Amino acid sequence: MYDAISANKRKSWLLVIVFVALIALVGYTWGIYSGDTFGMLTLAGIIAIIMALVGYYHGDKIALSQAGAVPIKNKEENPYVWNMVENLCIARGMPMPKIYLLPEQAINAFATGRDPKHASIAITQGAIAKLENEELEGVIAHELAHVYNYDIRFATLVVVLVGILAILSDIFLRSHFWGGRRSNSNSRQGGVLIIIGLLLAIVAPIIGKIIQLAVSRQREFLADASGALLTRYPEGLARALEKIENDSAPMSRVSKATAHLYLSSPFKNTPSKLSRLFMTHPPITERVAALRKMA
Repeated sequence: MYDAISANKRKSWLLVIVFVALIALVGYTWGIYSGDTFGMLTLAGIIAIIMALVGYYHGDKIALSQAGAVPIKNKEENPYVWNMVENLCIARGMPMPKIYLLPEQAINAFATGRDPKHASIAITQGAIAKLENEELEGVIAHELAHVYNYDIRFATLVVVLVGILAILSDIFLRSHFWGGRRSNSNSRQGGVLIIIGLLLAIVAPIIGKIIQLAVSRQREFLADASGALLTRYPEGLARALEKIENDSAPMSRVSKATAHLYLSSPFKNTPSKLSRLFMTHPPITERVAALRKMA
């Protein structure tokens, strides 16, 4: 399990390094193309960071509100779930997050919050009703793993990178079509540079989104491994994931903007090889197989 956790951390940071390299390539190409981009690059970075900070500090409230989450304010309201969360937090040595119930019959859950002191986990009523004790414990441990692995903070870093890349690409395209280039575009070198720059500006945001989703999938594997380490029972989460895959209950209050937060994708579909690039979660069969190798 420790090997699985270390491997997923390495893969996640490798993807971020690729992301930064892609941004640097777009910025470098645009710098040569325009001749003076420091001010615009700074502006693009500031805008992207502001967007990310809003999500960082207020994203949890937005996600919980959008999902229709109802807080469990004390142990008396739901002692079963409260005790399970409390026991796992004690075992991990972490602060207890706020607990919410989601009025959904589907089996699912999500965690949000910028750090363990400002965290919340939300669990569907369907998960509580349909999962056995060890299975629900595995689900909660997975969500707590997102909290103590600082996945929200890591995701915010990726959001900043995506934002900067999107803004750079947009400015690059606008500056070209509005005649913003200052260097000589009649030379062969200039023409090649224009083509490369335009291709980068168009393709880079798509590549950035694919990298963002790849990071999300790696963090799910990491949370699976970390949660299994916490419970010392990988089979519990594996069985819960199998029940999720076979569960036909739809989720009524979910959007693509928050889908990546959930334990499993709230959208029921059979992915093709191409569509897997744009999935927020790894296939459940792969997650179950990885968990059973840890047993």
